[in-house]
Amino acid sequence: MRMTLRQLQVFTAVCESRSYSRAAEEMALTQPAVSLQIRQLEELVGQPLFEYIGKKLYLTDAADALKRASADIFQRLENLDMQLSDLQGSLQGQLNLAVESSAKYFVPHLFAAFKRQHPEVNLHLSVVNRAQVIKRLADNRDDLVIMSLVPQDMALEFLPFLNNPIVAVAPPDHPLCSAGQLTLKDLEPYPLLIREPGSGTRKACEEYFQQKHAHFAQTLEVGSLDALRESVAAGLGLALLPRHAVSLELATGLLRELAVEELPLYRSWCVVHARGKRVSPVGQAFLAFIRAERTQISALAARFAGTLPGPHPGS
Repeated sequence: MRMTLRQLQVFTAVCESRSYSRAAEEMALTQPAVSLQIRQLEELVGQPLFEYIGKKLYLTDAADALKRASADIFQRLENLDMQLSDLQGSLQGQLNLAVESSAKYFVPHLFAAFKRQHPEVNLHLSVVNRAQVIKRLADNRDDLVIMSLVPQDMALEFLPFLNNPIVAVAPPDHPLCSAGQLTLKDLEPYPLLIREPGSGTRKACEEYFQQKHAHFAQTLEVGSLDALRESVAAGLGLALLPRHAVSLELATGLLRELAVEELPLYRSWCVVHARGKRVSPVGQAFLAFIRAERTQISALAARFAGTLPGPHPGS
């Protein structure tokens, strides 16, 4: 086979966009040029790579196999580039990181601390819910992912590195804010705002409610963490949210943390990758940073949560 990297780049663009025309725009090519590259690849492979059903483009089994091989090739080339830069005394490259949406508030601060040690490393951050994180792990889309509730039915390596406290929050004029010590049962008469199916926070809370025999008859599903936080502030109900996600609102008084006896619910943030995965040099450096800098990470998290005033750790 005499495939070219350019052909594989075009093929990958078609796979991701499921459209010849969108792939052409992305690659700054004409649509006939994209079609020609795909036809040449199909001749080399000896099988069709795509098929149209209705107006939708689908990958054939041959395309799925070629897509996995292409991803492996490009990952190896990227790793080679990182290794060569490392040999020159400077770690360079891009860290492809996927995180659960409730971690998006803390992770940029974590990466900033890492970047102070490796200033030539850049970040590509994908923010998704737990279900999407699991799919990205299965598809080997990222160098590393950060999530809680690591699935036990997948072959994964994971490193817990930080507590993720989930707390009950309410608007400041809510009657429970002046009620003193509470239990989960005290929250049950009020509407509870919950995340969409697939959310890690929702899954953790539902399992905890079942364990504690807590039942909320009135629930309202809100499709993003930001919208849920604003819905609480608007007085639509209570919510259980990661404290990191509402630190600013708690500090400014826009929201209040309720003193619930059974809370916070603690889950650990973990950095995760597939078992046996060839982690890129940048990914390996990020893992080494997390292992070596637990004290700095804990201090950074405390400052981010508004409990430790002062400059950034390491600055």
